[in-house]
Amino acid sequence: MIALSSDHAGFPLKEEIKVFLDSKGIEYKDCGAYNTDSVDYPYQAKKACDLVVSGECEKAILCCGTGIGISISANKIKGIRAACCTDYFSAKYTRLHNDANALCLGARVIGAGAAIELVDVFLNTEFEGGRHQRRVDQITEIENMQ
Repeated sequence: MIALSSDHAGFPLKEEIKVFLDSKGIEYKDCGAYNTDSVDYPYQAKKACDLVVSGECEKAILCCGTGIGISISANKIKGIRAACCTDYFSAKYTRLHNDANALCLGARVIGAGAAIELVDVFLNTEFEGGRHQRRVDQITEIENMQ
């Protein structure tokens, strides 16, 4: 199960991603926004990321205008490793090396076609583990110091 969320700027992209997920038979929970009325991205990030932290969802896909604000917000939530990606390599390697559990996309930065490619590689790339596990553990250790 994937948690989806966006602010008003990311809403149209989130809707495109839903069409893709539906076509692949991938289940998701839509945490809003549900239209283009103004809504704040920090709380939208929290809604989806809370589902990941609780274990109800495996990963989150978050959209705002740039992908940056929602990424910063998501990374404030303990247990979330969010990556704002605009290219295939970054989306793939954030899973391989960082075990990212939230993909953040900028609806005003990339088009729907590119976003779908990033979602696809993000959802279908497994964490490599090995030497990368040590680094993910270090991220968690630092997070737990706060």
